[in-house]
Amino acid sequence: MGILRVLVNTMGRVSTFRFYQFVLLLAAALAVVAFYYFGSERHDFSSTTKRIKQTQASQNANRNDADLSLDTRLLHTEGGEEEKEGDVEEGEGRARRAVSGADSGPEVSQYYHALMMFTKVDKSRSLQEKFRVAMLSMAKYGLFLDEEVLVLHFVSDEASRELGERMLPELLLDATFQHEVVFHDVGVLTQKLFPIVEAMQKHFSAGSGAYYSDAIFFLSVAMHHIMPTDLQCIVQLDLDLKYRSNIRELFLEFDRFPPGAVIGIAREMQPVYRHTFWQYRKENPQSRVGEPPPDGLPGFNSGVMLLDLGAMRTSALYNQLLEPRNVTLLADQYHFRGHLGDQDFFTMIGMEHPGLFHELACGWNRQLCTWWREHGYGDVFQLYYHCDGPVYIFHGNCNTPIPDD
Repeated sequence: MGILRVLVNTMGRVSTFRFYQFVLLLAAALAVVAFYYFGSERHDFSSTTKRIKQTQASQNANRNDADLSLDTRLLHTEGGEEEKEGDVEEGEGRARRAVSGADSGPEVSQYYHALMMFTKVDKSRSLQEKFRVAMLSMAKYGLFLDEEVLVLHFVSDEASRELGERMLPELLLDATFQHEVVFHDVGVLTQKLFPIVEAMQKHFSAGSGAYYSDAIFFLSVAMHHIMPTDLQCIVQLDLDLKYRSNIRELFLEFDRFPPGAVIGIAREMQPVYRHTFWQYRKENPQSRVGEPPPDGLPGFNSGVMLLDLGAMRTSALYNQLLEPRNVTLLADQYHFRGHLGDQDFFTMIGMEHPGLFHELACGWNRQLCTWWREHGYGDVFQLYYHCDGPVYIFHGNCNTPIPDD
């Protein structure tokens, strides 16, 4: 009987333990279900997660990826929770046309678009190093509002695209702003561009097989015909840049465009066009063409450009200047034969129609090349090369080393 009593008491304790264990497990399961169910209904997420959801919901509504010849897109959102709205001045007016809005709730995502040429980078260690410097400095100084996204467009061949996809996650690792990366097939864009820019290539290219002889290097000239119409503004940037300020502030320059201007661009800081326009200057000795600033017309440098695609589409004057007959007439008038692609075209039409351009402060494209100082223009070089005011972007053109911070 004693043994039986011990056995009964032991089984009772086990049953009681299993009952309590079952109750605890059931309570835990109900808590998990309640968390996911009520949490999803109340949307009690972090601000970063909200932005991820809004970005994903608005991508298809805000960009026609098929028309952009999209190869691949990498999305990155900032990992921190710290709000930085107080540190960034809100842009209004024309600068807002540089972005695409997404109406996916109380907050509206803003897209700022910047484009870079990224071809043959896989074959050049020099280009890879320039790319590294550009992206690291952009990430270092870039600062955007929490609901804004910087979209980085790269026009690339397949091999360079694969390299870029491997490099970019590390180069943008420290970026505090949301960003997307979009690669465009250079072959597809070239096919679209060629009929538009074929006539001007003979006037502004170095020759068959030369770097700038490819139609793609006239992309900025006709980008308003290539990009979808809902993309209103874009900034085009050379790869050999080093940023010393917040790139978001560059987009605010769209606000400063005067009526009739379609492109924002900085002046050329060497006597390149003093040389190129030599015959016209000889025939017109009182002309300002090719003369240094502040009173002369030194021409433009295309390392940093703001393209108001909407204004380019609606400007009758600008589109008339793209017509082959008018390109030839102006080239003949100025005896112009260049080799720098889009930069030459903008410089030539700027001599005749300066109102099409908003001139950026030299600090937005502080060119460092001094080649012409050593090739016949040392006596006047400094008149072109000087740049007063702060430097926002260094441009290491003609492989010139860029100063360390």
